[in-house]
Amino acid sequence: MILVIPAIDLRHGKCVRLIRGEAGTEKIYDNDPVKMAIIWRGENFKALHVVDLDGAFEGKPVNVGKLKEIVAAVDIPVEFGGGLRNYENVKEIVEAGVYRVILGTAAVTDPELLLKCLRDFGPRRIAVGIDMRDGVVQIKGWKDSSGISAIELGKKLKADGVVRVIYTDISRDGTLRGVNDDAMKEFALGTGLRVTASGGVSSYEDLLKLQKLETCGVDSVIVGKALYENRFACQGLWRLNEKTIVEETQAKDLGPTRRN
Repeated sequence: MILVIPAIDLRHGKCVRLIRGEAGTEKIYDNDPVKMAIIWRGENFKALHVVDLDGAFEGKPVNVGKLKEIVAAVDIPVEFGGGLRNYENVKEIVEAGVYRVILGTAAVTDPELLLKCLRDFGPRRIAVGIDMRDGVVQIKGWKDSSGISAIELGKKLKADGVVRVIYTDISRDGTLRGVNDDAMKEFALGTGLRVTASGGVSSYEDLLKLQKLETCGVDSVIVGKALYENRFACQGLWRLNEKTIVEETQAKDLGPTRRN
């Protein structure tokens, strides 16, 4: 089965989801993103996808402190993106302990930065977010069009040494409309990149559709709203254990009680 990665989107320090990435459409799912990270880890997910939405809109990381808390709270890989548009920002995030840094806008507007990051940190630590609307890559928090087709950009990234991209269909993101598996298949086959799918997952059936694309290069999927709104049958059992998961993890963090 392809790897399923829960999304934790940070907005004003809270865990939210947007519809098609549009500011003002956010729905708050939890005031404590660190608690959500602990819950997803307790439910046996193997990685986390964290996005700084404030950073994406402002062009610089905003929720770095919250990211560091998340990294410290779980023992699984965390990937992070949102507003990383200069080398110092990327270096800070790498040093914060994340497994993978995701460049989006900068990969389009500053290709030299991407090349430097690939050289200094390696292609396993640097991924590119390709956020697509109607086949065209969007940048700057999905507000502007780059004028470049997703496949054209993907081919260039492959030539530059990029190994992995997070491919998001903006029109589906946060809508629970189902995945655009045809576009993902075309992109994966057309570029030869390893692809993490994102946008529109609504049910287990969507995961099965993406599973069929594993041979094409789609080996993982980011799931957000469908998880937060309990769209999977197994989540009924998980919810019963949430309080215990958080309490046990916090108890471990505190360590043994000191006696005077």
